[in-house]
Amino acid sequence: MTSLLSKAALAALIALPLAGCNTTGTSSHAPADSSSFVYARDGIVTHSPQSDHVSLKGDSSKRLLELGKENFRLQNYGLAERYFRKAVARRTDNAGAWAGLAAAYDQLGNFEKADRAYKALVELKGNDARVLNNMGYSYLLRGDYKKARKYLNRAQDSNPGLDQVQGNIHLLEKIART
Repeated sequence: MTSLLSKAALAALIALPLAGCNTTGTSSHAPADSSSFVYARDGIVTHSPQSDHVSLKGDSSKRLLELGKENFRLQNYGLAERYFRKAVARRTDNAGAWAGLAAAYDQLGNFEKADRAYKALVELKGNDARVLNNMGYSYLLRGDYKKARKYLNRAQDSNPGLDQVQGNIHLLEKIART
């Protein structure tokens, strides 16, 4: 019963907009353009799968990545997962597709698969601030606030000016107070 109440409280807090968390109107878990994967829903900062620095010009995984991003933006997480999964199958060095796949798994509540996707992403990108932010948000979704704080603090240390990290830390603090 307590777990159900915690999940309900988390859902209610996530549904509330966070004023001023991000000056750009975007946050992190869906793509704004082809080079980054950033999203805002009602001004709420979530997590942002990484851009990839690998050229995907003329690559069939690029189209799959874009379809995944579009479906993620539309909150069609199952379809987004399918496109991201196909993109990484075609090109395993596509960091953007790995980031999208991890985020889609997070939204679907499949955290075991999200962890595997994050592992592949860390192998490609290292401990990049956005990757750490996304992992922190993943733990926030799971209700593991201690691990969420650990990853979000590491992200903040890596890039103190990243708005998505600040918004997620703010969200974590709000949730932890309830």
